[in-house]
Amino acid sequence: MKVLGSMTSLSVPAVLLGALLVAPLASASGLYVGDRGVRPLGRGGAFVAGADDLGALWYNPAGLVDAGSSVLFDGSWVRFSTDFTRRVEVTNGAGASQVSELPSVRGSSEFLPIPTVAGSWVFGERKQLVVAAGVLAPQMAVMSYPLALEDGTPAPSRYSLVTLDGSLLVIPGVSAAYRPFEFLQVGAGVNVLTGSFVTQTVFNTSPPERLLSAPEDPSYDALAELRATGLLAPSANAGILVRPAKWLRVGLSGQLGYTLDAPATVRVRLPSAAVFAQARQEGDGARLKLTLPAILRAGVEVRPFEALRVELGYARELWSSHESIDILPEDVRIYDVAGIPSPFNVPAMSIPRRFKDSQSFRLGGEYTLSAGSAFALDVRAGVSYEQSAIPSAYLAPLTVDSDKVTGSVGLGLRLGERLHLDAVYSRAFGGQREVTTTEAAVPRINPMAGEDFPTAPVNAGSYQVQSSILGFGLRYQL
Repeated sequence: MKVLGSMTSLSVPAVLLGALLVAPLASASGLYVGDRGVRPLGRGGAFVAGADDLGALWYNPAGLVDAGSSVLFDGSWVRFSTDFTRRVEVTNGAGASQVSELPSVRGSSEFLPIPTVAGSWVFGERKQLVVAAGVLAPQMAVMSYPLALEDGTPAPSRYSLVTLDGSLLVIPGVSAAYRPFEFLQVGAGVNVLTGSFVTQTVFNTSPPERLLSAPEDPSYDALAELRATGLLAPSANAGILVRPAKWLRVGLSGQLGYTLDAPATVRVRLPSAAVFAQARQEGDGARLKLTLPAILRAGVEVRPFEALRVELGYARELWSSHESIDILPEDVRIYDVAGIPSPFNVPAMSIPRRFKDSQSFRLGGEYTLSAGSAFALDVRAGVSYEQSAIPSAYLAPLTVDSDKVTGSVGLGLRLGERLHLDAVYSRAFGGQREVTTTEAAVPRINPMAGEDFPTAPVNAGSYQVQSSILGFGLRYQL
């Protein structure tokens, strides 16, 4: 990651840490840009009742019984971009207010393949027990926005996000599935969300606003880089599959949420304003605490004849559990800022998010074109509708999403009895979202302003999202 100018090791007030950490943890319908896994995504994410390979680790662990002894390698590229046109309410000297529109800015995702590596082993005379292990990566877009526009003026998005470049999340886990009866399969697993976040954002430090400067005077801007490491959030999932008839499968699964409690450090390039000429800060540690949602999934798959499988699915992400982000500074003090008592002790801070539960409906399937025992082609397609978990008041460049319809097409090539090659292309179609200046609720971060000088929101404006996924995979039956 490139950090502009020289940076001083510095821990900032809790509000800054909260703003930095919201970006990677609350984008799209929460954490995930779209469904994952090359073959399941080719079915539009309708892979709860029909789960029968190692993709079941994510969708329904009961389906691992059908995976037998196998290995899976796949990867996908999330191409995600946003266009943000910010609007601000300006008050002139006479006290009259008007809404002004700032230049549009585009954010885009870095090229980062999202992998799956997994293996399973079958046990028992009836091959009724399967144990599997794997490492998954969430379908996350690593976003970046320009720090400045082409004419050199600061970007309107800078107070929400500059970049997430360098962030990495993985979910290792182990699962087991068992078939006690021919019509019933059950499965369960444990996993852990781990990795690190690296992100840059800008905060404004005029103490307080309008007393010494305009509220967005660039000379009071501070570019901050956050590194949150040591993320370790255990969780578990479970599922069931019932086959009341040969042509019918019914599946239900649930994934518990993740509770994060992680250390963080920050580096900050101090503002160029004269009041910071002698400023310094002691202490660079804090802790982040927040909750990511549980997910419930259900599906019904019908097989009217052997070559055709069609599934109708439903998923609900319980984002209402994501009420706030709590930041606990660890003995953080700021010294020698002109006009501010020294030292300035940073208190604990709770940042409200007020997300809501989201739900999605999926319809997808696959059809097998057989060309002999040594060769077969699987044709897949699917469509899904997903609600956004982000209320308009909290939509911002770092948390952009909309209600959307996603279409997917996929192909699978079977070479002999063991080797399967898969490919998928998926594209989301979402409408433009508007946030008015009266409903906007994401504040500009100003750690020096104090509670008596609230800052204006920075998320009013129009948003447009473009998202697509391209993936390839390999499955091998041992």
